Amino acid sequence: MTSAAAPIPVRNDVEVIGLVGLAHGTSHFFHLMLPPLFPWLMKDFSLSYTEAGMLMTVFFVVSGVGQAVAGFVVDRTGARPVLFAGIGMLALSGIVLGVATTYPMLMLAAAVAGCGNSIFHPADFTLLNRRVAQPRLGHAFSVHGLSGNLGWAAAPVFMASIAATAGWHAAGFAAAGVGAVVLAILWWRRDVLDDAAAEVVAPAHDASKPVPAHQLAFLASPAVWLCFAFFFLTTSAFGILQNFAPAILGNVYGVSLVLATAGLTAYLAGSAVGTIAGGFLATRSEHNERVIAMALGLAAVMALLLASGWVSSSLLLPMMAIMGFGVGTAGPNRDLLVRRAATSQFGKASFGRVYGFVYSGLDTGLALSPLFFGPLLDAGRFNAALTAVAVLQAASLLTAMRVGVTARAKTAPREVSA
Repeated sequence: MTSAAAPIPVRNDVEVIGLVGLAHGTSHFFHLMLPPLFPWLMKDFSLSYTEAGMLMTVFFVVSGVGQAVAGFVVDRTGARPVLFAGIGMLALSGIVLGVATTYPMLMLAAAVAGCGNSIFHPADFTLLNRRVAQPRLGHAFSVHGLSGNLGWAAAPVFMASIAATAGWHAAGFAAAGVGAVVLAILWWRRDVLDDAAAEVVAPAHDASKPVPAHQLAFLASPAVWLCFAFFFLTTSAFGILQNFAPAILGNVYGVSLVLATAGLTAYLAGSAVGTIAGGFLATRSEHNERVIAMALGLAAVMALLLASGWVSSSLLLPMMAIMGFGVGTAGPNRDLLVRRAATSQFGKASFGRVYGFVYSGLDTGLALSPLFFGPLLDAGRFNAALTAVAVLQAASLLTAMRVGVTARAKTAPREVSA
């Protein structure tokens, strides 16, 4: 009881947040290990765009299925060994890519990377929830999201520059080196990531909440399914932009490929800034769903305005940045909302399986978005694709509001009885 009430040094929290952020940035780096190499891979293996894109579908399908399973492993064995295994798998995927001589070997590299990627959300969020003091969780989730954006930003430059100078095989081995270095750093500071110390920071009321005996009991919770739907909707919208933003903006507004691509960069930069702002808002609000609704509402309005085709091309970059800012601001608040949904019924022992399942909605959205909306672009309906982004963002904000209401209804009786 004494240890549960002990104050947590800020330095400890900062190191945990930094190490988990490093791991998360590495996972996002490996999201984009393959796409920057497509020009070289398509040439050497005579691949079509569909065959090249299938590599990423394999990545996210494996990651999505693995993520739901990984949550149970995290709850049973702890987050630290699972995190180390994930980083090791990512490094291994770089080696497989480096030695690849056939298309099936590229598929294997994508599958191994997807398997490694699958562990990060259940492991990361279990560590943050167990090792970071609750008043600093909003900032922790903000850094977690920002580090992912930085990983996305670093990968294309890193992979393409090495491929251009030394070949794509060397780029694969270099990616493996990135994974190996990060694993070495995490191993060196492994004591900081020991989630057996959970009781030091976990709120007392979380520890006292009953955990259903059945391992799959969380699947009966409406809040958990609403969280899954929220992730599916938001990442389906992001998948449209991530895969097709340059083509969409180029066709709707007749701008150059350079400017259209800069639109996606502006979106990602705005998202990074929004993630930082969202961390401060998350720590100051008890109603995270309201922050999410306002942020995604702003993003949806920007998407609708862009879909109209009435916007001046000079406003493309600012409006894409504002849209990204809205989505980024929602991120840390979203993660706190999921935490509330998890602990309102199942307690801290369920962090891994709940986070693993609901975040598999993220991979599902990213895997299916190209399949759903690629035909829309093939039919030349580029404005409709932007409208779809707005509709998905609006649907996700409504889902977030419902998650907040549902989770709050579950916690209220316990708080009164206490």
